[in-house]
Amino acid sequence: MKEEISLEELEIRSWKKRLVWSWSFTIPIVFLMYFSKLTGMMLFEEKTMIILQLILAFPVIFIFGSQTIKAGFRGFYTFYFSMDSLIALGTVIAYLTGILQFVFDIQDYSGISAMIMSIFITGKYIESVARGKAGKEIKKLIELGAKNARVLRSNKEIEIPISEVKIDDVMIIKPGEKIPTDGIVIKGESSVNESMITGESLPVDKKKGSNVIGATINQYGILYVKATKIGQDTFLAHVIDLVEQAQSSKVPIQKLADKITSIFVPVILILSILTFFGWYLFFDELTKGIGAAISVLVIACPCALGLATPIALTVSSGIGAKNGILIRKGEAIQTMKEIKFVVFDKTGTITKGEPEVREIYSLIDEKKLMLITASLENLSEHPIAKSIVKKANLKKYLEVKNFKIVSGKGVGGSISNKKIFIGNEKLMKENEISLKSIQAKIDDFENKGYTTMIVSENKKIIGIIGVADAIKEDSVRAIKILNKKGYKTIMITGDNERTARAIASQVGITMVISNVLPEDKSKKVKELQKKGKVAFVGDGINDAPALKNANVGIAIGTGTDIAIEAGDIILTNGSLMGVVKAVNLSKATFSKIKQNLFWAFAYNVFAIPLAVMGILHPVVAEIAMASSSITVVANANLLRRKKI
Repeated sequence: MKEEISLEELEIRSWKKRLVWSWSFTIPIVFLMYFSKLTGMMLFEEKTMIILQLILAFPVIFIFGSQTIKAGFRGFYTFYFSMDSLIALGTVIAYLTGILQFVFDIQDYSGISAMIMSIFITGKYIESVARGKAGKEIKKLIELGAKNARVLRSNKEIEIPISEVKIDDVMIIKPGEKIPTDGIVIKGESSVNESMITGESLPVDKKKGSNVIGATINQYGILYVKATKIGQDTFLAHVIDLVEQAQSSKVPIQKLADKITSIFVPVILILSILTFFGWYLFFDELTKGIGAAISVLVIACPCALGLATPIALTVSSGIGAKNGILIRKGEAIQTMKEIKFVVFDKTGTITKGEPEVREIYSLIDEKKLMLITASLENLSEHPIAKSIVKKANLKKYLEVKNFKIVSGKGVGGSISNKKIFIGNEKLMKENEISLKSIQAKIDDFENKGYTTMIVSENKKIIGIIGVADAIKEDSVRAIKILNKKGYKTIMITGDNERTARAIASQVGITMVISNVLPEDKSKKVKELQKKGKVAFVGDGINDAPALKNANVGIAIGTGTDIAIEAGDIILTNGSLMGVVKAVNLSKATFSKIKQNLFWAFAYNVFAIPLAVMGILHPVVAEIAMASSSITVVANANLLRRKKI
């Protein structure tokens, strides 16, 4: 089977081929130019030397450098000038001096033109190698996937290529093997190392009913997994797609740099013309004027400016992928540094999203209360409903009629012609059910941080169920760090204020927005945006509108449950420390982008005046220009040393 070659590898090979061939012709030119100067001996007479240089330089400029020449001169008839425009014009003018030398008394720069183009191609090759290294994270992600799968077909265990796995195939994964594709465990127990996807070092326990992600590694037990997603629908494929999106996206500062480049290039073209006429008209130096004009064109080529942001984003997105942070939109990198408020959804974000029944207060027989409650809640998919059903642990449920879900408030229905409501105080008040007799108990539950589910039968309260969701182990640590960094942390929830504050106080959040329906979260985000920029952290599914409306949406979730399309930044594990890492990575990346832009401009600002004054030789100018690009690439790769 033929090995698939990446676009980055093809680009590296292309530039390497041009580099080898261009220097194959340029080295003899250098030998011809400097042999007589070093030895005092003439190999050929001057006219012959110039002809040889023109012959040798031609393929360097017009064959190996043809891509640059075409792209550069395209700007002169489209009026959209690029960095290639300066190199193309500079090398062609330098080459033409060799021909014009036979007519006018000017210095021959034709050999210099080949040197400029060869150095430019060398710089491009070094850049492509650096880009390739930065883009290797995608290749590594692709390589994570299993190549083969062991599946059950006609009750026989066979091994097939991963491409032949079908949905609903039962895969057998032995200890130490990679899980071929996303699926659900139907038999067996084990722990799975998901660090390559989530960045979380501790293995995750898996049993019947657990979701598993393709490319993760089974630890000790044999798992039987039914394939639920294949090919481009798998979680790993989505991760790869997101990393590629991030590497090709632009941040606002890059758009500014692009605008500057579009103005900068024409200005340099005019400056080059003025430099030539300045030397020729005021100093009668035709040769000096041509050399200085070529130097201005070459040194001013803003290659480094074009590289400054993309190379930093490429490196950053690779680092993020390793740490379970997927940057879906590059602009989030810049916006993050301006964030004032970090708003957290409660359930599944600060808490584990796996509520448990902690306390039951019954005004009737407790078994009867749980039978009625579980019969209704069994028809709901809400996590709180599932916790009540789990607690009741019934084999048979009562018949429910007219079942309905009241969003953000609870459920209702009829059992044995009796009207049942289960939900919060809002639901009870809407249905004119008095809470006076149990208000003290409600207050007690809420002070303990319980989500209080009130149960009524024919408008009479028959019990209260206190449900609590365990706080994630590192939520306290993450929020403490964010508070220390100066962010205003806020919790937003559908719980009443007392319950919400009890949870918030446990994790160190002082501002709480409670009693908020899911559809109203985005409105609260918009209200906060009047005071400053907002990052919203949610589970990426129920919180999608708020994630979209926030200045930066951070979707937090685990494995296949994550709603990849919801956020600007996506965390592949459930830890809030991922938010801290995302903040640190964003700041580090934007810092590198600013440093790169500084270096890109610094070379030009310092060197252009020297070129205008005729101090900078065209070859030295090209070496300096190539150096600026290499500096930017090297600086971006220093991001890898940053601990996030």
